[in-house]
Amino acid sequence: MTILIQYTLIFAAILILVALGGCYSEHSGVINIGLEGIMVMGAFGGALVMQALDPGIPGILMIFVVMLVAIVFGMIYSLLLAVAAIHFRADQTLVGTAMNMLGTAASTVAVRAINSADDPNNVSSALSYGAQKAAFTKMIGSYELNLFIPITVVILIIANVVLYKTKFGLRLMACGEHPQAADSVGINVFVMRYAGVLISGALGGLGGIVYITTGVSEWKFEYGVAGFGFLALAVMIFGQWKPTRIALAALLFGLFRALSNVYIAFDVLTNLNIPGYMYNMMPYVVSLIVLAFTSKTSRAPKAEGIPYDKGLR
Repeated sequence: MTILIQYTLIFAAILILVALGGCYSEHSGVINIGLEGIMVMGAFGGALVMQALDPGIPGILMIFVVMLVAIVFGMIYSLLLAVAAIHFRADQTLVGTAMNMLGTAASTVAVRAINSADDPNNVSSALSYGAQKAAFTKMIGSYELNLFIPITVVILIIANVVLYKTKFGLRLMACGEHPQAADSVGINVFVMRYAGVLISGALGGLGGIVYITTGVSEWKFEYGVAGFGFLALAVMIFGQWKPTRIALAALLFGLFRALSNVYIAFDVLTNLNIPGYMYNMMPYVVSLIVLAFTSKTSRAPKAEGIPYDKGLR
């Protein structure tokens, strides 16, 4: 049971971070379908740093540097969506979809180029950083705690305060509900939407590095992040774009995702003789079922996905 709780919290942390990123973006009025690609790019940047850093450096310094680089990579990559959707008024869904495909392809090509430069016979799309991963985990008795879990809790609390208790958060949500009204009282809609997308990129990149440090010793980039970006979108919608509900939804989806990793440790589940791939499919099937029953009552920000035109009133 302990291992199930550990994996549930880890996967929930990933989903919370990425879903909160999507929440910021969509509250500003920009749909971010490209969370999957942003996660890959954040993971790519963090993995490069982990491979380059000396495993002997202080753990807290390694964590800080890796987090910072993953956040920066995610923010830079999210600028593709921000510029295309806000400045050029491109279709946000198409741009996000393109970002998902580009992120996985670009990182795979880059890693293979790096590996072949070090060893001409090595065309693997994986980076090895197993020794460095130990810095991200601490033992508390018999419990193994990934340090990103408390970090995620802090970010969740901050999101609750920022969105509902600060001038910035209220202005951000106003731009996603009625940008013309927000503009009429002096709020710069374009700046707020850029801020929402960049925060989304930061949290998506951070979610990517959490994903590759939760039990994957060698991550092949062509596999992306196994659909976690899309699961995070489902969590965000099921959570009604509210941080607290997003956290509860993430725990539910995280539990089903954790089962695919640890079901073999439970005799009750193994005796059912259910193929392993069924457990791997479970979180995605559950997301479809949940969204099918809740989509009619979902209330997204009214202006999300609609390019802002200052001429309209």
